[in-house]
Amino acid sequence: MSDPNKKDYSFLWKSEDYWAIWLGSFILIVALIIFLGNPPDNMRGIFQETNATMEYEVNRFAEAPEYTEFRTIAWWNAHDAHGRVQGRNTDVAQIFMSRLGRVFRWENNPIDAFVRNQAWVDQRNEANYERWQNSIIARDEALAYAEEAEAAAAAVNFTDAALNDAAAAAVSNWRAARSAESSARSAANNSTQNRFIDYAILMVFIGFLFGTGIAVMGKSVGAFAIGFPIVFFLATCSFVMAAQQQANAWGLEYVLWALFIGLIIANTIGTPKFVMPAVQTEFYIKTGLVMLGSTILMNQILLIGLPGIFLTWGVTPVVLVFSYWLGQKVLRMESKSLNITISADQSVSGVSAAIAAAAASRAKKEELTLAVGMSITFTAFMMVAMPMTLIAVQMHPVMAGSWIGSTIDSTGAVVAAGELIGPAARDVAATIKMIQNIIIGAMAFCIAAYWCLVVDTSRKDEVELTFTAALREIWNRFPKFVLGFIGASIVFSVLHATLGRDVAGALIDNGTVRLTGELQRWFFALAFTSIGLSTNFRELWVYLKGGKAVALYLGGQFFNVVLSFSVGYVLFFILFPWVTDALMAMPR
Repeated sequence: MSDPNKKDYSFLWKSEDYWAIWLGSFILIVALIIFLGNPPDNMRGIFQETNATMEYEVNRFAEAPEYTEFRTIAWWNAHDAHGRVQGRNTDVAQIFMSRLGRVFRWENNPIDAFVRNQAWVDQRNEANYERWQNSIIARDEALAYAEEAEAAAAAVNFTDAALNDAAAAAVSNWRAARSAESSARSAANNSTQNRFIDYAILMVFIGFLFGTGIAVMGKSVGAFAIGFPIVFFLATCSFVMAAQQQANAWGLEYVLWALFIGLIIANTIGTPKFVMPAVQTEFYIKTGLVMLGSTILMNQILLIGLPGIFLTWGVTPVVLVFSYWLGQKVLRMESKSLNITISADQSVSGVSAAIAAAAASRAKKEELTLAVGMSITFTAFMMVAMPMTLIAVQMHPVMAGSWIGSTIDSTGAVVAAGELIGPAARDVAATIKMIQNIIIGAMAFCIAAYWCLVVDTSRKDEVELTFTAALREIWNRFPKFVLGFIGASIVFSVLHATLGRDVAGALIDNGTVRLTGELQRWFFALAFTSIGLSTNFRELWVYLKGGKAVALYLGGQFFNVVLSFSVGYVLFFILFPWVTDALMAMPR
């Protein structure tokens, strides 16, 4: 007989949330071992030498402070040598990175997304060879002119404004010519490649990871193994469609294609029953979100400072509460879980927040699908329309970046939209969004608490909800995978602080995170494919009926746009203008 007083810890390996933590942590740990254990040759020596060179070159302008942002040829050479030291470029890392290579860009034949055969390579290289040779000549001529102009400015210790301007322009032209030569060299030096074998290996690896979890949780691993190749194939198709030249130009991301492909199958021929055991939507996406924590670093808050914290942590909860109030009191939505899922989606950080909110409120999968679908649709529109509008009105880059970061849902879309405006806007937007992402865990906890204490009080008939019992019920509802997300964020923040900026940049940002980020994309593709395969429009129509869900998203997003702009302007231009000046002065 089992001891009734003995605590049962089987939930640690029987729960999907905990398995997402174990798998995500396992992948992150293995990646850390790969990169930390195999650093690039003479990494620290190169960093020491290049940093000394860059510092010396900057100090040469002590007598001409108005040119402190001017970078000499020597500075750029040291900067480029510094940047080439990346963990992903080592021989050991390439063994793993090559298995995760993205599909190729293609135009007419989707097979071109996987294969670069000898005939294609020869034709491509021959067509671009002359352009490459001409670009080499142009680069060398630009370098010679830049060296001459810089020498003239240096002869008077960079105190002549006209000579400094001429040198800066010549160096800028040389950089452009060097970039053009690099692009032409890549176009004229293709090699044969075949992604089919790589993706077959990847399919087995990912299937083994999730199949192990399926087996330990007591589900049929055989049924999962039969259906998984189909789900993986469809996820691969989403990457192929996103890589098509026209689709790529329109910004149609793989997540949209994954959802679309799954929906088409589910609502036409129907998802085959043997595939459904591999449609593990939450398992895939929770594991990916645990890994996402490695990119959300606590020390990134310091880049923006108090304005960024007030803008994200102050405005976001207000928008969330307003959106929920709008849905309940004004639109009178029947489903509170749909209301909170959409509210979290458009107020916090899009898909990731929607999933966490759906888990905390135990929303139906159809409700999550609807929230995600609206998020992807409106994000695609705002990603293009918002930066074009801000460029047209010539908005200040910091203001534009803060507005984009606090209103566009997806982190990737935020970076892309900021990039269209410029590097300053891009950096501000990305950091604002990352600071906003940090509160996903707190948001999920608060929603879980509110749901079990106010919305779903069915347990009151079973137990008296004392304070201790209330906390226990909140914990039961809390999405445990968020703990993995927070844990990864803390661990990687400590690693960055311990290793230092240079080493962490080479081995973490351009090593571990690059590798795990590619796997994370696959997990998200599998998840969105699964969402589509398990969604029937006839069931979804119930939630779209009357247009309340769309009205909620639009109303909440409008409030978010207005409030974020108002608060951002006050913070960055009235209360903390020196932060704005510092952000604009940062070298990029």
